Parts: sequence; C-alpha cells; structure tokens
Amino acid sequence: MPDPHEALMLKALETFLLNLAVAAVIALGLMITASVFSRAIFNVALPDTIVIVRELMVAAIVLPLAAATLARSHVAVEFLANRLPPRAQAWLAVFGSIVGLFALMPLIYAGGREFAHNFTSGGFFYGDLELPKWPGRLIFLIGISLCWLRLLVLVVQDIRAIRAGDYSFADTHAEGLD
Repeated sequence: MPDPHEALMLKALETFLLNLAVAAVIALGLMITASVFSRAIFNVALPDTIVIVRELMVAAIVLPLAAATLARSHVAVEFLANRLPPRAQAWLAVFGSIVGLFALMPLIYAGGREFAHNFTSGGFFYGDLELPKWPGRLIFLIGISLCWLRLLVLVVQDIRAIRAGDYSFADTHAEGLD
C-alpha cells in the first residue's frame, strides 16, 4: 500500500511546479509586453529579452508535465482504444506509461549532463546581463524528472488496480488536481 504522506508530498510538489509554470507564463506576457512597449515608445531594447523569454518558455512547458501526467491529460488516440474491452484499455494505459518512462530516461540523462556541465563550468548566455545557463537547465531537469517519477507511480498504481479488477483509471480524463 502506498504511503499517503508520500503521495500527498508528490502531489504538493506537482501543484507547486504547476503554480511556478503559471507564474512563468505571466512573466512571459509581462516581459514581452514590456519589451514591445519600450521598443515602440522609447526606442530602447530591454537587455537579454530573448534569452529570458526562451528560459521562461522552458519553465512554462516542462514544469507542469507531472501535473498533466497525474491528470492523464496527455494526447491520446482514443478512437481505436475506446473500442477495446476495459481490461485491454487499462493495459494499454500501462503500456503507454511504460513507453513514457523509457522515452524520458535519455532526456533526464542528457539534461543532467547539461546541467552539471553548465553549473561547474559557469556557462552563461552572451548578452548585456550575462545570465547563467544552469537555472534553465535545472528547471528542465526537475520538470522532466518529476514527470518520470509520476509516470512510475502511475504504472505501479495502475498495475495494482488491474490486479484488483479495477479498470476505471483507463476511462478518466483530467482528474487528479481537484
């Protein structure tokens, strides 16, 4: 039986990262608006806007992945899967999660190497502010790693549910963050 405290902690972390992603999207909008405004009104470019926007986009995309995984809100091909019996749909959901686990492993490895390299070498973006590269790499690594962990938890939970004869998780869409 999974520890309820661990499940709550994982869900709280996912919610926190989802909120950070929302803040990144708001910051993106403000940064782009300020950049356009300063360029149009004062004919002055804000320093390193492109770099900041690029790094905020990484946060906006990667940080909510675990929450989207919990909600089972990823793209799915249902027109064929819905014609299968519930047990087959459930095993298909488990198979998809396992494929996701294997697909994310090279990204985690490469992201970890990239973060370590930029952190230890002091890599930075050339520009007025000389912003360090490692924070964006760390955000990517955290987001992808937490998504991998959520997929692993879902695989274990889903297999336990199948063994207990419960296939309802295969029918659920957009649940989990209520």
